[in-house]
Amino acid sequence: MIRLLREHLAPYRMSLVLAMALMLVQAIANLYLPALNADIINEGVAKGDIAYIWRVGGLMVLVTLVMGAASIVSVYFGSRASMAFGRDVRAAIFHRVGAFAQTEVNAFGTASLITRNTNDVQQIQMVVLMTLNVMILAPFMGIGGIIMAIRQDVALSGTLAVIVPLMALFLGALAYRTLPLFTAMQRKVDRINQVMRERLSGVRVIRAFVRDTFESRRFERANADLTDTATRVFRLFALMWPMLLGVMNLSTVAIMWFGGHRIASGAMPIGNLTAFLTYVVQILMSVMMATFMLTMLPRAVVSANRIREVLDTEPTVGDPVVPLVPTEKRGCLDFRDVEFRYPGAEDPVLQHVSFSAGPGETTAVIGSTGSGKSTLVNLMPRFYDATGGAVLVDGVDVRDMAQEDLWARIGFIPQRAFLFSGTVASNLRYGNEDASDEELWHALRVAQAESFVSEMPEQLESPIAQGGANVSGGQRQRLAIARALVKRPEVYVFDDSFSALDFATDARLRAALKDETRQATVVVVAQRVGTIMRADRIVVLDQGRIAGIGTHDELMETCETYREIVYSQMTEEEIA
Repeated sequence: MIRLLREHLAPYRMSLVLAMALMLVQAIANLYLPALNADIINEGVAKGDIAYIWRVGGLMVLVTLVMGAASIVSVYFGSRASMAFGRDVRAAIFHRVGAFAQTEVNAFGTASLITRNTNDVQQIQMVVLMTLNVMILAPFMGIGGIIMAIRQDVALSGTLAVIVPLMALFLGALAYRTLPLFTAMQRKVDRINQVMRERLSGVRVIRAFVRDTFESRRFERANADLTDTATRVFRLFALMWPMLLGVMNLSTVAIMWFGGHRIASGAMPIGNLTAFLTYVVQILMSVMMATFMLTMLPRAVVSANRIREVLDTEPTVGDPVVPLVPTEKRGCLDFRDVEFRYPGAEDPVLQHVSFSAGPGETTAVIGSTGSGKSTLVNLMPRFYDATGGAVLVDGVDVRDMAQEDLWARIGFIPQRAFLFSGTVASNLRYGNEDASDEELWHALRVAQAESFVSEMPEQLESPIAQGGANVSGGQRQRLAIARALVKRPEVYVFDDSFSALDFATDARLRAALKDETRQATVVVVAQRVGTIMRADRIVVLDQGRIAGIGTHDELMETCETYREIVYSQMTEEEIA
């Protein structure tokens, strides 16, 4: 946690110094007031000196005004620094996660990453805020209160030697018990977010299988688990306040008893006892403030560790030190003896995959479910890096290229088309912000999306909900294809992007794409044979290996795996 604070509070040193300086002024003023009050009682009231009372009373008013002004300004600078700290940490997590490969995202989990960038940052931000506004004042008041109490009466100050260690011992034991519980609480917040996210994302599946009751029970279990842990934590803290107040009240009684004896013997003026009691209250209030921070600090420490895990994780996919730039922008793809295995997996998903794809050609990839088709195309834009062999774009290994340069050359349409909240136009311009309306309509026309977009009330400015929830699956796929067309890359990768289209729309779209992508390299992953029959090259995958490469006619003669796929989908008349 110290490292996190040091890194992200460094730009706000001036605000921190000003806040601490003003808190020191506030503490000095607060410690000076009881001494002035004692002087009024001992010198003014006891001797009946009204002028002295007015003079010292006026000084007390002035000191109070200074203390109030210092408090307001210190809170301003402290709040400013803490809010900026939270903003910077959230930005750091966001940018770090944005650089993660899919491997790191899978390792942490989406729900956990969201919790770390929201709830965990908030926990630390609140501790920083309370530290700058309250906690820094506590040691000033505590140490200063002890010094000023000793000045009032050394003998009576012996009571502090019992009171302060007793409270410190109790608070230390409390911290030792609560830290593991706070660690468990943050994990259970992750679980709550995960269940809730799955409930919202899979609402259609849940309703289709009549599993609302099951999901409700699952949430109730996660919720009850978090509630039980939180109850155990706050049950411990429920003991804290009565015990602290008990110590505080017993201390006051003891001081009054011993102080009364000293006043009766003439060893101590009554004003000094009043001031001593005030300083004892200030000391105990400092301990109470530290205790209040103690309720927040263990959870913040856990949150800081979770945030550091994210910030200290280096992406497995990154830019090389000296990136290479291909001499040409043609879009040539080469897979050279590529192997890929997921982290921790015993067997590779892809083995000895080699083929080439060039501009003006359509290369199709087909195979049974689980054969590695999507994994294969995910290696092109470096969502994952090959664990063996090499993937080349225009003669350069993709691992030797800057990621932005690589991504600029590839238009990727994923298996699950995703649209961002905004408008039709803002989604289409995602790859080319300068595209004109004419270019957008042209891309929609090619993607067979012009008809339904033109029927929308605001056409290009029609709103799109998060994830494209207000359009159908087929419309979502066509808009995603149009978005890639607006980008005009050298390589188009269609990862089963026609699965939600009917056969007629699929045929019209493929015909239009053939003219539009004539100069580009096209890679199509498909389940339907009808989508890829006329491809220039078909790569057949079987359990991560290439079972055959060729045209449709060639594979029908030479590849048993391809024939099985074709005959499972089409009749002999349709094939002929």
